[in-house]
Amino acid sequence: MDIMDPVEAAHAVVAERHPEARAAFLGGSVLTAHRTAFSDLDIVVLPEEGAAPYREGLRCAGWPVELFVHTEASWSGYVEREIAMRRSPLLFMCATGMLLFDHDGLGAQLQAQAKILVDAGPPALPADELNGRRYALTDLLDDLAGCAQAGERLCLVTEVAQRTGELVLLLDGAWLGGGKWLACRVSATRPGFMERLDAAVRVALAGSSGELTTLVDEVLAPVGGRLWEGHRQDGVWPPRRAAVEGKE
Repeated sequence: MDIMDPVEAAHAVVAERHPEARAAFLGGSVLTAHRTAFSDLDIVVLPEEGAAPYREGLRCAGWPVELFVHTEASWSGYVEREIAMRRSPLLFMCATGMLLFDHDGLGAQLQAQAKILVDAGPPALPADELNGRRYALTDLLDDLAGCAQAGERLCLVTEVAQRTGELVLLLDGAWLGGGKWLACRVSATRPGFMERLDAAVRVALAGSSGELTTLVDEVLAPVGGRLWEGHRQDGVWPPRRAAVEGKE
């Protein structure tokens, strides 16, 4: 069966599921050079006021689809929460995605707002959070140095790699991302770094963590290096629960 054009498929999905929608966006990697045979359609839909925000996975016209359904109020609330976490898939889907239709101007308004917020960058990294990330990486490197089991090494190396990539983005004032978007954003802010990290991870998984440790220490050096003795982090009670919309 032939697969429908992604833009046509996105229009069909919204017309079927939310014919009353005020505006809709097609975002994600499907319209970019990062598209693969497994890419899905990430669609942000803005229906009339009153519909509860939700996320739904489905399949239409040969495409896997993820719907992110928001009212104008819930869109603003989710974006505000995600910006505080320095990672906002919803913001990027609207800022960089295709505006499929816009019946009353809301879509253009939110896209303009999203572009301004994306260009402004994430909030600055406060000293206490930076120290917490230095502390976590120090702990992981110590565990890795003493690791003798393959399964533990796998978990340690992958966590070190993810945390190191995140710290690179935070130190460069760039937005965080998850999965492939973490790699894409690190590559954009520090060309060549992901290739070095990939090579170091492969060697570390084979049993020699020296190259990975050196690379992490290189990232930590400009902000004071490793941190253990004297680090203190106060707790928060009751705990705050936060969620990130989407996959970036």
